[in-house]
Amino acid sequence: MSGWRRWLRPTLIPAVITTVVIILAGFYADQQNTQLYEQSLRAKVVDQVWLIRAKLEGNINGNIQLVRGFIGTIATEPDIDQERFSELAANLFEEHSQLRNIAAAPDMVVELIYPLAGNESAIGLDYTTNPQQREAALRVKESGNVVLAGPVDLVQGGWGFVARFPVYNRLDGQPVFWGLVSAVIDADRLYSESGLTDPNLPIDIAIVGKDALGAQGRPFYGDESVLTRDPVTAGVTLPTGWWQIAAVPKVGWNGTPPNAWLLRVVIATAGLVILVPMVIAGRLMDERQRHIRELGQREALLAKLSRRLGLALDTSRIGVWEMDIVTNHLVWDDRMNELYGLKADGGERSYHDWRGALHPEDIERAERDFRQGIETGRYASQFRVVDGNGRVRVIRTIGAVYTDPGENPRIIGVNWDVTSDVARNEDLERAKRLTEARNRQLEAAKARIEHNALHDSLTGLPNRRYLDDTLKVRAASGDGAGIALLHIDLDRFKQINDTLGHAAGDAVLVHAAKVLRRNAGREDFVARVGGDEFVVVCVAAPGQAALGELANRIIADMRVPVVYQGHECRCGVSVGIAMAASPAADGKSLLVDADIALYRAKARGRSRYEFFSEALQAEVVNTKRVADEILNGIDRGEFLAHYQPQFDAHTHDVVGVEALARWRHPVHGLLTPDRFLDIAEELNAVSTIDRMILEQALADFNDWRQAGLGVPRVSVNVSLRRLHDEDLIAGLEQLAFTPGTVSFELVESIYLDERDETVAWNIDQLKELGIDIEIDDFGTGYASIVSLQNLRPKRLKIDRLLVSPITEDPAQWRLLSSIIDIGKALGIEVLAEGVETMEHARILSELGCEVLQGYAFAKPMDSEALKAFLAAQPWRKAS
Repeated sequence: MSGWRRWLRPTLIPAVITTVVIILAGFYADQQNTQLYEQSLRAKVVDQVWLIRAKLEGNINGNIQLVRGFIGTIATEPDIDQERFSELAANLFEEHSQLRNIAAAPDMVVELIYPLAGNESAIGLDYTTNPQQREAALRVKESGNVVLAGPVDLVQGGWGFVARFPVYNRLDGQPVFWGLVSAVIDADRLYSESGLTDPNLPIDIAIVGKDALGAQGRPFYGDESVLTRDPVTAGVTLPTGWWQIAAVPKVGWNGTPPNAWLLRVVIATAGLVILVPMVIAGRLMDERQRHIRELGQREALLAKLSRRLGLALDTSRIGVWEMDIVTNHLVWDDRMNELYGLKADGGERSYHDWRGALHPEDIERAERDFRQGIETGRYASQFRVVDGNGRVRVIRTIGAVYTDPGENPRIIGVNWDVTSDVARNEDLERAKRLTEARNRQLEAAKARIEHNALHDSLTGLPNRRYLDDTLKVRAASGDGAGIALLHIDLDRFKQINDTLGHAAGDAVLVHAAKVLRRNAGREDFVARVGGDEFVVVCVAAPGQAALGELANRIIADMRVPVVYQGHECRCGVSVGIAMAASPAADGKSLLVDADIALYRAKARGRSRYEFFSEALQAEVVNTKRVADEILNGIDRGEFLAHYQPQFDAHTHDVVGVEALARWRHPVHGLLTPDRFLDIAEELNAVSTIDRMILEQALADFNDWRQAGLGVPRVSVNVSLRRLHDEDLIAGLEQLAFTPGTVSFELVESIYLDERDETVAWNIDQLKELGIDIEIDDFGTGYASIVSLQNLRPKRLKIDRLLVSPITEDPAQWRLLSSIIDIGKALGIEVLAEGVETMEHARILSELGCEVLQGYAFAKPMDSEALKAFLAAQPWRKAS
C-alpha cells in the first residue's frame, strides 16, 4: 500500500491521467489501422477470387462449346464408327482446350473414344452399372441437359471433370435418346490454366461443389481449413449447377499492418514528449514539500528530545556540570549541589568547591584523573565525597572537552551517586568468592563421582564404560602403531561362588585384578567388563609371541590358589586375543574378535589362550550363514525324511525303517545331519526339525500301508530339548498313528542318566501313547545298567563303532555278545547298525542280534525309492 501512495502523490496525478489518455488513444489508433489494413486485404482477395472465377468459367464454357458442335454431327450419324468418330474428334483437339479425351456411349455403354491410345480401358464402360458415374449419367438422361461431373477417378487413370451431353436422333419427327457423349476435361490443366497453381498466388483457395452441386460437401480442391477462416466466397457458374470458391490471404486476416510499428513509435514518442516534463515538474514539487516536512519534523524532534532529556535527568538524578578550563569558572545544576551537600541556591561554584568535598584518601587520584581527562579530551573517574553531615558518598563522573568557535575550551560532564552500586558489587564479590569455593568442592565431588562411574568399586579397575571411551578416544586420535586386546574369563568361578559364597568370589576377583596389573605393562589398560570377565588393552602392539607370553604368565599366576577363611580357592582363566594393526581400529569389533577367540579357548579345554584369526572369523561367519540358511530352510520346508530299512537277522524280512533327517539345500544338494545338526542345536531348532521329520514319517507310513507294503514300524530321533518340552505330549496326542508302529530313538549319552522330572514324565507318557523307546548309539556313552532297568526301552541299538571291527577282531565279538546278553536279560530287543557286509550280518546273527541295519542291505532313501525297493526286494539276492 505504501508503494501505491508513493506513486500516486497529488503532484503526479496529472501525469497519470495524461498517461492513461495517451495509452487509450494509441490503442484506438492501432485498432483503426488494423481494421483499415484488413479491409484493404479483403478487397485484394476479392479481386483475386473474381479473376480466378472468370478464368474457370471461361475455360469450362469454352470446352463445352467445342463439344456442342461435335454433338450435332453425331446426332445426324447415329451409326458412326470408331474411324469416323476419331476423324471428327481430332478437329476438337486442334483447338486450345483442356480436353483430355472424348467418348460416345450409345445406350449408356462406351463404344467410341478418342484418342483411343491409352484409353482402351474405358471401352465397354456401362454408366448404368458404374457406381461412381451412374448418378451423374442418369441425371443427364433424365434432364436432357449437359451435366458437369467431377472431379472423378477415371477408369483409364487419372482425375478429371466429365462433361456429359445427351444425344438425340429424329425418328418420325420425334427426338429419340441415342446415348451420351462424355468429354473429359483434365483437372490439372484446368487448375493450372485458371491460375490456381500459380506459386506466387497470395491467397489460399478451396473449391466446394463436386458434380456442380453448389456449396455442398467437402472441398475437392484446396485445404478444408480455408472454409473455417472467414473466407471470401464467389460462385462459379457451370452449364448446369455451380461451384463455390472460397479464399483467404496466406498471411491470414490478423496479420500486422506494415506501418503498425511506425505508428506505435510515433504515438510513444509523442506521449514521452508530453509526459517527461510533467513528471519532472511533479518531482520538483515533491522535493520542495518534502524539505518543508523535514524541517517541521526536526523542530518537533528537537523539542521532544529536550523534554526527554529533562525527564531523564530528573528521573536518573544525574548532576550536570560545566567548567571553563582557562578561568576555572564552574557551573553546577541543582542535582550537583545536592550530591555534594551544598545549597541549591544557584550560586557560583569553583574548582575549590569540588576539591573541598573530596574524601582525603581520594583527592590525589581524583585530581590526577581530572588532569588526564583535560589532556586527553575524555574524562572518567570514581571517588568518594563527604558532605556537611559527614556522610560518605561514592560519585562516578564522565566528561568530554569541547571548544566553540571564539571561546575558551570547556569540559562538560555528569555526576551520579553509585554508593549503592558499589556496596552491591562488594556483596557480589563476596558471594563470588564463596561460590568459587563451593564450585571447587563440587568439582572435587564430580571428580569422585566420575571416578566411581568409570571404575569398578570392588577391584578399582576401569569398567566397561571407561574401556569403551578409551578405545573411542584412541581410535579418533590415531596415535600409535596399533593395539592388542586380551579378553580374560575366569574358569570355575561359578563353583566358588556357589560353594564358598560371594565373599570368596570377591576375593578371587580382587586377586585376578592384582595378577593382571602385575603382568600388564605400565602403558597397558586393564579393565573389568563383567562379573568374571576382564580386558587388557596392550597399547604398544607387541607381536604374537609377546602376547602369548603375557597370556601364559596370567594363566600361570591365576593357578596359584587364593586362601579365603582357610579354604584354597583355585580358579583358572581362559584368554582370547585379538590384534589390530591400526590404532584407529573399531574397539567394538576388536572386543567381538577377542570374545570369539575366548569362546574357542573355552571350547578347547579352558586354562589356555587362543588368537583370533581369519580362519576363526570365517568359521564364525560360516556358522552364522548356515544358521540363517537353516531357519530359511525350516520356513521353506527343505528338511525331509529319508528312510533306512531294518531287517530281521534270521529271515531278512523288513521289520521297520528308521527316519533320518536330510536337508535339501538349494545350493549344496542333499546334506546329512553332520553338516547342520550342531548349528541347529545352538539355534534351538532341532526340536522343530524332529517334529517335521516325525510328521513326514507318519504321512509316508500311512501311504505305505495304503499301498500294501509291509512296513511294521517307523522310528524317529528325538532331541533332549524336545524331551524337556512340556507341550510335547499334547502335540503328539493330536497326531494320528497306531500304537506300536512308532518308535522314538534317544541318544544314550543324552538321557539315560537324566534326572529331570519333565524328561522322565514325558518318557512315561510316550509309553502310555504306545510309542516305543529305543536307545540309539549304545556303547559310546556312559549309561549304567541301572539306567537301563529304570528306563526299560523297547530296543537297544548298538553303535556302528562297535559293529565295524568284528570281521577283523574276534575279541570284539565278546563285547558285542555281552551287550546282546544284557539286552536279552532285560527283555530288550537288540538292533545293530552299521552292517556294511553280509559277513557282518552272519556274525551278528550268530551272536544273537535280532535286527540288522546297514549298507549291506540298503542305504537311506526317500519315500518313493523305498516303495520301489520294497517291491523289488534286492536284498534277498545280496543275502
